Amino acid sequence: MPRFGATWTVALLLVAGLGGTFLFCEYLIYFPTIFQCAWPAVSHGRAAGGDDMDGPAGGDRASRAVRAMVLSDTHLLGAVGGHWFDKLRREWQMERAFQTALWLLKPEIVFILGDIFDEGKWSSQKHWEDDVRRFHRMFRHSPDTELVVLVGNHDIGFHYEMDWFKLQRFEKVFNASSTRIVTKKGVNFLLVNSVALHGDGCPICQSVEKELMRLSKDLNCSLQNSQSAGSSGGVGTLTESCEGAQLYPPSAPIMLQHYPLYRVSDASCTGQDAAPAEERHLLFREKYDVLSKEASQRLLQWFRPRLILSGHTHSGCEVLHESRFIEISVPSFSWRNRNNPSFILASVTPQHHALSKCFLPEESTVIGVYCSAGACLLLLLLLHCVCLKGLMQCLSLCLLGKHKSL
Repeated sequence: MPRFGATWTVALLLVAGLGGTFLFCEYLIYFPTIFQCAWPAVSHGRAAGGDDMDGPAGGDRASRAVRAMVLSDTHLLGAVGGHWFDKLRREWQMERAFQTALWLLKPEIVFILGDIFDEGKWSSQKHWEDDVRRFHRMFRHSPDTELVVLVGNHDIGFHYEMDWFKLQRFEKVFNASSTRIVTKKGVNFLLVNSVALHGDGCPICQSVEKELMRLSKDLNCSLQNSQSAGSSGGVGTLTESCEGAQLYPPSAPIMLQHYPLYRVSDASCTGQDAAPAEERHLLFREKYDVLSKEASQRLLQWFRPRLILSGHTHSGCEVLHESRFIEISVPSFSWRNRNNPSFILASVTPQHHALSKCFLPEESTVIGVYCSAGACLLLLLLLHCVCLKGLMQCLSLCLLGKHKSL
């Protein structure tokens, strides 16, 4: 009986150890990691309109800041190049990370900066519908959170691969045009279909550029109307060129897109989520790794954004364009692309914004926990076997001694 009881005790310890390790690595580990993240406080100071942010009105304004969560490049694997276990593993990781972040941080709006799918550029309608179904399951959210999705080159193809069918298929799923302005609490978020900014006169390029020019006019006329109203102390009067313009809150937009604006390389990028040292000096190709110089200059000239958020490179970087326009490259959200995925937390008011970065558990840490737990359980099993073998030898000697005495 003692031997039987010890064996069952060891078996229960092994099952509990395996179950506990799996529960921690696949579910619980996200809570302490994301719990360390917090919404950044909007910097206090003098707002653009002259209001003092340190006073009561400023405190109230800060409390009304939009809480925006920004992530990028989820790359849901498709039916052609995605192994079933790789898909299961990566999608479970992203689902748990996203759902835990929603539960702990409660963002008001979530932006995903393109490359939602890995094979959207060539997937059949059947495979596309399956990918979309899995996306909606992974990134489900409550009605209190708005999810806004941008288009990337893997969703509709690189410039030479995209067509109206793939673009409209993407826009239909996410129920919105890929180039538009989303306004929340007086903050303008400009969404740009950067895949169509090659400037070669293709039909989709012409349509997107025409829409961007219209949005630029609307934003500039909104600012003009606000300035006119402020100087007259009443309702502003628009110039003839602004007739028919749609008015938005008079606030410099935050521009979001998949491709980064033009930069030579990631050589100036630093931080734990920057590209590996051996890759930072690789030159970027225009219209493939980054937008062209011309397209980048046009966007900055048309919109003069106070902040640009982009994806595509799978690594983090902060760039200052023309000594005044800040761009943040958001790393990939998938462990398939990075050992340390992350996302951005942004607190935004019409005049100010503040950013912080939230890192997810490193996959090397998860693997280390599994290996350590496995080694400990294996050691326990070996010790049990050694002790059991010693007990059997002892019993054999005792029985042999009794036999000889008889």
